[in-house]
Amino acid sequence: VQLVESGGGLVQAGGSLRLSCVASGFAFEAYDIGWFHQAPGQEREGVSCISPSDGATNYADSVKGRFTISTDNAKNTVYLEMNNLKPDDTGVYYCAALYQRSTGSRCYRMHDRAWFFTPWGQGTRVTVSS
Repeated sequence: VQLVESGGGLVQAGGSLRLSCVASGFAFEAYDIGWFHQAPGQEREGVSCISPSDGATNYADSVKGRFTISTDNAKNTVYLEMNNLKPDDTGVYYCAALYQRSTGSRCYRMHDRAWFFTPWGQGTRVTVSS
């Protein structure tokens, strides 16, 4: 069971990046896939989440209108398109999976129960310069 992130880098404020999260070793469409951001010295926080089975999405207020999450189920990959990046977006971005159970998507848990998500990837670093 593995998640591997890529796509981070250094970008100027106002710029864009696209992060990728490739999943392997589990039934991709039975899980929600979330993206989390950890700024230097801060706790990890949920940024966005998607249910690959039906495409339902969830976003943190701080990224609505700037970030877009999407999925390519054929490639077991979730993307996070980040536009109009701000210095506050700097940090490490992790993707993680949450089993949906019979009740369906639990993406809302990214806001208050990040520890429900497992496994986690190793993270990809994003630096936004002002």
